[in-house]
Amino acid sequence: METFRIFFVFLRLGLTSFGGPVAHIGYFRKEFVEKRRWLEDRAFADLLALCQFLPGPTSSQLGLTVGLSRGGAAGALAAWLGFTLPSALLMAWCGVVLGRHEALFGGAWAHGLKLLACAVVADAVWGLGRKLAFERWRQTVTVAALGLALLLPGPAGQLTAMGMAVLAGQWLPGRQEAAETVPALSLPRSIALPSLALLAVGLFGLPLLAGLTGDTALGLFDRFFRAGSLVFGGGHVVLPLLRDALVPAGWIADDRFLAGYALAQTVPGPLFTFAAYLGAAVDVQPNGWGGAALCLVAIFLPSFLMLMGVLPYWHRLARIGRVRAALEGVNAAVVGLLLAALYNPIFITSIGSARDFTAAALLFLLLSAWKAPVPLLVTGAALAGHFQLI
Repeated sequence: METFRIFFVFLRLGLTSFGGPVAHIGYFRKEFVEKRRWLEDRAFADLLALCQFLPGPTSSQLGLTVGLSRGGAAGALAAWLGFTLPSALLMAWCGVVLGRHEALFGGAWAHGLKLLACAVVADAVWGLGRKLAFERWRQTVTVAALGLALLLPGPAGQLTAMGMAVLAGQWLPGRQEAAETVPALSLPRSIALPSLALLAVGLFGLPLLAGLTGDTALGLFDRFFRAGSLVFGGGHVVLPLLRDALVPAGWIADDRFLAGYALAQTVPGPLFTFAAYLGAAVDVQPNGWGGAALCLVAIFLPSFLMLMGVLPYWHRLARIGRVRAALEGVNAAVVGLLLAALYNPIFITSIGSARDFTAAALLFLLLSAWKAPVPLLVTGAALAGHFQLI
């Protein structure tokens, strides 16, 4: 049965796809364009452009659309489950177990993982920058997005940066022409409006309901739903939104938050499964396995609703030259948002001395130039931190 085949193909990817969203895109292209020929190269690029433009986890959205193109709605669900479950279960387990041992998160090993987080995000910025900000006009958009994200903290800065990028894309030289062919996706148009309406209800109704009731379960769902709705650029960029939503409220300690984010680099699959760790480790109810499931659904749901609202019309939108120009601008802005996330909170909370900076630079060199395996770097960084070598 095709649905089971899709599930096991994505399950294998979910177990082996280390390296974050940029690496995932490479894995997907090799698997579905070159090896299995489920999609043509141009169709794959069109779907990637759409997922890059929409908020949410780019690699998970791309996987969902590949599953949808192959097996309809059942294929889309099978693709998401297969790619997400391995890392989600492991991250939830880390939150459940480590959340019971607070002293672990104040240990010197956590400092080593924070320095590794600096290196991982720097590598992501480096890779995307070379691909998406390769000329001075795009680099200008990148720096403008960086400034907006830092000077206007939270969703306001990201949304303003995206709006600026859409406008700037109309004047970027060398932009691509509109696509001649796009993949056929078996989604009826009747699903689009209800999906977008449900997204709007979640965005505007959940904060009111959580505030009126004071229910922490609703509060958790609301915070993760909004983070999944308003973040562009994938898992690294969601970090400041989640931190602002949880740490100042006293729902999780900052050290525990950043240590968990570093742990998320050790597992394959989507970085958004960091939500499962947070849901399990928060200091409010529900937490544990129930909290992990709640936060995982909440952070993925809005981006999938948005996909369901847009995909029925994508075959028309992709043929419009101005839409593709907007995507070019957004791609350049994503690099700036990643740079902002690298600075705040990762750099300012992890780098406290020249020794820290040197260690982070060495980890970046091992990761980017020498292609050292991420699990090996995690083990080495944790041990080096524990023995106060960094």
